[in-house]
Parts: sequence; structure tokens; C-alpha cells
Amino acid sequence: MRYSFDAFSLDTDRFELSRDGTAIHIEPQVLELLVLLVENRGRMVSKDEIIEKVWRGRVVSEAAVSSRIKAARQALDDDGQAQRYIRTVHRKGFRFIAEVRSCGAEDDTEMAPERPVEAVAVDSHSGVLQAAAVAADASPGGSHAARPAVAVLPFSNLSADPDQEYFSDGVTADLIARLSKHRWIDVIARNTSFGYKGKAADVREVGAALQVDYVVEGSVRRAGNRIRIGVHLADARSGHSKWAEHYDRELADIFVLQDEITEMIAARLEPEIGFAERNKLVQSRPPDLRAWDCYHLGIYHFYKFTGPDNVEAQRLLRRSQALDPLLGEAFVWWAYAVILGMVYWDTPPTAELLDEALAACDRALAIDRHNATFHALRARVLLARREYDQAIVENQAAIDLNPSFAAAHCGLGDSLTYEKRYEEALHCFDRAIALSPNDPQLWAFYSYGALAMIFMGEFATALQWTDKAASIGNCQYWTRAHRAVALAHLDRLDDARDTGERLLREMPRFSCRFAREKLFYLREQEQVECYLQGLRLAGIPED
Repeated sequence: MRYSFDAFSLDTDRFELSRDGTAIHIEPQVLELLVLLVENRGRMVSKDEIIEKVWRGRVVSEAAVSSRIKAARQALDDDGQAQRYIRTVHRKGFRFIAEVRSCGAEDDTEMAPERPVEAVAVDSHSGVLQAAAVAADASPGGSHAARPAVAVLPFSNLSADPDQEYFSDGVTADLIARLSKHRWIDVIARNTSFGYKGKAADVREVGAALQVDYVVEGSVRRAGNRIRIGVHLADARSGHSKWAEHYDRELADIFVLQDEITEMIAARLEPEIGFAERNKLVQSRPPDLRAWDCYHLGIYHFYKFTGPDNVEAQRLLRRSQALDPLLGEAFVWWAYAVILGMVYWDTPPTAELLDEALAACDRALAIDRHNATFHALRARVLLARREYDQAIVENQAAIDLNPSFAAAHCGLGDSLTYEKRYEEALHCFDRAIALSPNDPQLWAFYSYGALAMIFMGEFATALQWTDKAASIGNCQYWTRAHRAVALAHLDRLDDARDTGERLLREMPRFSCRFAREKLFYLREQEQVECYLQGLRLAGIPED
């Protein structure tokens, strides 16, 4: 079917929008929304119906709907003020109001627009952007250019007492809610996934039916005063297991226990899904990279934590921004890659680049102000700018939005460290490690914690934490520097010099001058001098 209005043509067979015969670049999900509105132009389409038809019932915010509406209007040279084509029905939905001619194989009919209402208030969300999900084709879950979709099936009650069903249902519902706070993941709504309650279903069948990439299953067993909760993440296409864990707890306050378990499971599932997505993309490496592909490839290189990979991450994330200006993730992760390039490698810590990184984070937050990751990564930029108080505010905002976001707890600990609030900082590092012991940044949780302990004067504990960081594969050279400093302040000078020699073999240009330049984000000279003194005692050259 082809629909024509003014100079535009919407061809549902070719899945294409054109103007005066020239195709317009428009993201598939936005185009799908436009088709829905045009095909139902005789009535208002509610926000719930849009979510059901376009997102297939997945958990999304109203801001996500508004962002797709905004993108559709932009493609039509419309906006929220003029509303020439798409009219907002305040707090209810949207209507397509232009005169449309529909052309099929054998017909050519015209449909007049509805009589316009005299006054329509503009939806308060219509000016708010949400990062647009980029899809390689129109089918959700059909490509890794789309956000991964996850279904959390109702956890099975394996207890002898059927009255315990409420607890297994509560764990499932809370896990859906917590996992949906990771806004780069689409999570199937509770009402949809609970349709599988009490049913034995193959995860591949669930994946096909719900059009999801991953399925989470679990079980709850209670025996006396103990509860065991098992959880399993599976690839919905292959049926292969990606991650499994069980948790044994003593039952005291059942609601406190439920909160603790679901928070921990959500924190551990998110990096596992991210790893699986990056691994699939790296293995397939499609020749025609879309914005979401570039984003995930950028994150893949980001987490390798080398200088060349950091440069490549910055390049890919820039490319992702150009391909989709509404993909907020591409902006904030580029900003964070820039900051790590300044601290670890060869990105110059200039005021101009720090300003650009902050502007990128602000742009992402204009897209979605309720995204915890955007706040946490903005905090990283603010920390590099020595604006610690604002970094603390941003990290706390991220934690408020997503309490299971381990990196935000680590970032808060880092910010508190540089304000010399050490006890609070250590609590944050402990929390980050407990929440996400399989996090791709786990080495950094330990390494940043070790630096806090050095400044605090707890050199023996700092040494233990550097050992833990060094046991993780993608650990960086600063961890060895922290170890040398801690050993030096413990008067273990032979060990400190041995560690210093290893550091220089790993990073030949490391010196006290190099360290001072790379510690540009430290405001307290007392902390800087403490660190440099340890390096000198460990035999690190001045220049």
C-alpha cells in the first residue's frame, strides 16, 4: 500500500518514506510509528496502543514515545507547535490529520482529514527526546542494530508450600522493574511475560513468540528459615545458557530479602547481556554498520582498555552519533572514552575537550533525563573538571534512578575520595563490588578503591585491593603504580622498587612528571604529593 499526502509518499511494501520522489532517511521504528498513525488516521491512537504495536508491549517510558513522535515530525518538516501532520491529544495519544490519498494495486482513493478541534494542548513530553532505537530492519529483535529485548518469565515456586507463590511472583515483578531501569535494554512488560506462568516453554519458542533476544528464568525454594533463588539467562535464538547463579539467604525480613536479591540479580544480568551483545556483533561484524552496531563495537573496544582501542572506541562512537543524533548512549560513552584517554593514554586534557565532553553528556540528558547511565557518565566528566560536588550530585541521581547500577556507586566513591570523605567512599566501592562482581570495570572498582585507601593512609588494605585488581585481565598500569606507592609508604622499599621496575617495563614513559600530568583531576595538592612521594621512594624517575 502507498499513502500520499502533500509532497510525501509512504510506501508500506517498500517500507519507505519519500518526498518528491526522493527517499528520506528515517529509522525503522519511527517509520513503523508513522505507518501506524497514517493507517489509523480516522481516529486517535493512544500511547498504550503505540507501545503495544511498535514496542510489542515492552517496558518503555512516555519519553520514548515522544522521541519517536518528534523524529516522525522532523522527517515531515513538522514540529510540536505547528502540528501540521501529527496532532497531540493532551495526555492521551496522537492523530494523523493531513489529507491522505491511499493507492493500492487497483485502487486510488482519497480520504479527507477529520474536522480539526479548536484547541489542542501540546503534550508536555513532546519536547523531550529519548534515544532512538536503531534497527537494521523492521522486525524487533531481528538485528543487533536494535536494542536487545529481554523477557523475564515468572519464577517457579519449588517450595512445598503453594502459599509461597506470592514471593516468587514478587521476585519476578521486582526483577522486571529493576532490569528496565537499564534503559538500553527493552524489557517485556509484566502482564505479557506472566502469560507464561505455570507453563513449561522452550526459550526459543518464547523468543519467537515475544520477539526477544534473551530469556531470564528462575526458581524459588524455601526450606524452613532458608531461601534459595536460582536464575538463568539464555539466548532466545540458540537456547544456549549465557549465565546462571543461585543465591542462598537466611529469611529475616522477607521484603528486605526480596529487594536485596532482585537488586543483585539485575546488577549481574545487565553486564552479561552487554557482553553477549558485543560478542555477537564482533563475531558477525556486519559490513553495513548502523548506529547501534557502531555503538556496541565502540563499547567493545572501550572495555579492552588499551590506548589504540580507546582511540577506536572514540572513532566508532563519533560515527554512531553521526548515524543517529538521538542515540544518547553514543554521546555519553564517547565523553567517557575521552576522559579515560586523558587519564590513561594520549588524549590531551584540554579545557576545550573537557567542555566538549560535558556538552555531549548534556545532549544525552536532553534526550533522556531519566537515564541513570547518562547521569553517571556526566559525573565522570565533572570529576575530570574537578567539579566534585556536582559529580557527587550526578552520581547520586544515577543511583536514585537505578540503585543496582554498580558503576554509579564506584563513581560516587571516586568523587567522595577527592573531597577527602574517605569512609563514605569506601562504602561506595564495597557496594559496587558486591553488586557487580562480574562487571567489565571490576578492576577499576578495586583500583579506584585502592587509591582512596592510599590517600586515607590505609596502605596495607590498599595493597590488598591492588592485588585483587591485578588479578583481572583488563587491569591497567595505574594499578601497578598504586601498588608501588602503597609498598613505599609501608617502608617495603625493595618490593616497591621491584614493582616500580615492572611498571616502567609496562609503561616506559611513566615518570613523576607523567603522573602529575595524568593526575590533573586531583584538586588537593596533599593527595598529589602523597602519591608522588610514594613513586619517588619506589624509584620512579622524576622525568
